[in-house]
Amino acid sequence: MFRSLVLFALISLQQTPDPTLPPPNAHVKATAVGLGVQVYKCAPQDGGFQWALEMPVAKLFDPTTRQEVGTHSVGPTWTWTDGSSITGKVLQKRAASDPVNIPWLLVETHSTGTATGILADVTLVRRSDTQAGVPPMACDAEHQNNEVRVPYQATYTFYTTSK
Repeated sequence: MFRSLVLFALISLQQTPDPTLPPPNAHVKATAVGLGVQVYKCAPQDGGFQWALEMPVAKLFDPTTRQEVGTHSVGPTWTWTDGSSITGKVLQKRAASDPVNIPWLLVETHSTGTATGILADVTLVRRSDTQAGVPPMACDAEHQNNEVRVPYQATYTFYTTSK
């Protein structure tokens, strides 16, 4: 009986869908590796103190050629070297398997740059395969208003969606 329950639990875990996966009508337009920092500020929150994300500051690299293809910044905003740019809001979040890594995200986006270019028709961005980026634990009255820059790496997949 116990063995059956364990097997059922393992199968259930494997079948749990990842909320950061895009819908079936999404098509990969580009993929980039982001290397940079997550900037946090220690701020009062809910009667205590907590690190709050101020912004990411990262360069985007083609995973094959290792050439720089763009940047990732506050907004969140992604800007390609061709002038195309998108900004967005988080739709879904999933904790990384290792708590020292920032969460995986699915972000809905809209164009803010040129009408043409690689990002012009991108409607979703997925942040996955995250490494590091979580702020340090010490955020208290002594550290109020302190800013920290925590190195991180992630894969950014840019999607277009067909209606």
